Amino acid sequence: MPPDVLLESVTKRYGSLVAVDAVDLRVERGTYCCLLGPSGCGKTTTLRMIAGHEYATAGRIGIRDQEVTHMPAARRPTSMMFQDYALFPHMNLVDNVAFGLKMRGVGTQKRRQQAEAMLDMVGMGTALTSLPSQLSGGQRQRVALARALITEPTVLLLDEPLSALDRLLRLRMRSELRSLQKRLGVTFVHVTHSQDEALALADLVVVMDRGRIQQAGSPREVYDRAAGSFVASFIGDHNVLHGEFLERIPGYLLLKGPGDTRFQVPDDVQTSETVGFSIRADHAFLVSGNAAPTNVLSGTAAAVEYTGLTVRIRLERPDLGDFWVYVPESEFWSAPVALGEPIHVSWRTDDVRVLIA
Repeated sequence: MPPDVLLESVTKRYGSLVAVDAVDLRVERGTYCCLLGPSGCGKTTTLRMIAGHEYATAGRIGIRDQEVTHMPAARRPTSMMFQDYALFPHMNLVDNVAFGLKMRGVGTQKRRQQAEAMLDMVGMGTALTSLPSQLSGGQRQRVALARALITEPTVLLLDEPLSALDRLLRLRMRSELRSLQKRLGVTFVHVTHSQDEALALADLVVVMDRGRIQQAGSPREVYDRAAGSFVASFIGDHNVLHGEFLERIPGYLLLKGPGDTRFQVPDDVQTSETVGFSIRADHAFLVSGNAAPTNVLSGTAAAVEYTGLTVRIRLERPDLGDFWVYVPESEFWSAPVALGEPIHVSWRTDDVRVLIA
């Protein structure tokens, strides 16, 4: 069975600027795929090439059993939901949603019936004659989603659809998007810069940087087994450290870290001068000053942030970047840490993930 989206060595250049660099991607049918990365990483350009709003400079784009590399956007079996929703302000909701069917020559009565049914499906069936200006942000998003889905696309493309919403509404709409996608079985390709959003929504997370895919996998794979330093740092909640190889002991490597620190990591790589590794912030913990000599960092509590379930503490020292530890709320209040106080942080060697790049 062909995938719903297939990119083969897809490249996009603007003069000397390479926005997307030889990207290969396969998105199977019924998948919720999130393209994740910082601004300028190429994720939106990739989405626009799938949609046909940009043409690839090189490579091949397939949607299900069609090659669409040079096909105009209007002929592709895709639909696009834009970041600003792009609703027509002078049209009521039914006419907004029915517009795509009108452009395809569907009769007035039939397209209105389908538009009303689609609005009802997204929870807007009681506001059919309202104008977009009379709606909240979440309601406008539902209408834009209904308009994108009414043409029954093979692939629905979403360009940061939740970025304009406040936090509580964003959480609600995110669950509604996921539920609707699974109910309809339509493949979604969703661009976001939010790590939380991608992890919560996606079956397939595609992390991009500098026009290339750095890692693609399930949320758990990307979060727990980052492929390299960039992914570990960008995905959040991970501390990235480096150490110089000292010696191999059974099953482990001993590394020299900054100052007089020593790190022990699993023997997952061939010996090299420098080894990078990551530790999740929730796998680190506070220890006393006379702890074991390996896998311990000492510094100052440069930030103490209460978030409800946990307290986030940032260790700072001159020869090291930020190192975060997430302390369970009950544990923190039994032994509070004050801002500026000396602290010592450690972690289990088995919780270390050696980075391959």
